[in-house]
Amino acid sequence: MKAIMNHRSIRKYKTNRIDDAILNEILLAGTRASNTGNMQVYSIVVTTDAEIKKQLAPCHFNQAMVTQAPVVLTFCADFNRFSKWCEQRKATPGYDNFLSFTTAAIDALLAAQNVCIAAEDKGLGICYLGTTTYTAAKIIEVLGLPKGVVPITTAVVGYPETIPELTDRLPLEAVVHREVYHDYSPDDINRLYAEKEAMPSTKQLLEENKKETLAQIFTDNRYTKKDNVAFSKAFLKVLHDQGFMNNEE
Repeated sequence: MKAIMNHRSIRKYKTNRIDDAILNEILLAGTRASNTGNMQVYSIVVTTDAEIKKQLAPCHFNQAMVTQAPVVLTFCADFNRFSKWCEQRKATPGYDNFLSFTTAAIDALLAAQNVCIAAEDKGLGICYLGTTTYTAAKIIEVLGLPKGVVPITTAVVGYPETIPELTDRLPLEAVVHREVYHDYSPDDINRLYAEKEAMPSTKQLLEENKKETLAQIFTDNRYTKKDNVAFSKAFLKVLHDQGFMNNEE
């Protein structure tokens, strides 16, 4: 619980390597995550080689932590292994569809979170990289992922060089709905975001970006509609090319 409540995204790492026994222990924690039907339709690609990390760096917008951290973990939705097992056991797999991709993606994310919590419990730092789905096609090429395998998220892992302050979170009532979903009134929105909007760091962001509201920084700068649509089209093509868009029986 302590590791969870003290989570920070670490973006600067020491060069110290992670002992194999520790790395295997946190990877084993990943395999204990909940998953659909105990199929474990995910894979974790562990990258420690400097040259391969260098190839992965542009896939993650050349963030320094990709080459600086000793370990890069790419979590993949993977029906390749399970389908091959089915075929070798006189069973006919039917997992070339979007639902199966979603199933495998959920499994991969659950495993990823277990790994990251276990890593933090060992005194390691982690940072999720949201760029994975943006450049999935290139990551597939770098890591040699076969059909039926799609990268979902990436985490860099290592010993922190610096430890930042805890980042803010919305109050519990912003994300928890009792019994049924309760939609947000304008007053609810104002109340739930008031603390975040009043933070000194928010005011600094507004000045730096010359924006009136924090929401505009997200919609105009960080996650624009234009980028979202472009990355969506690219990712849908990846799902098609990797064999997850069959809509026929």
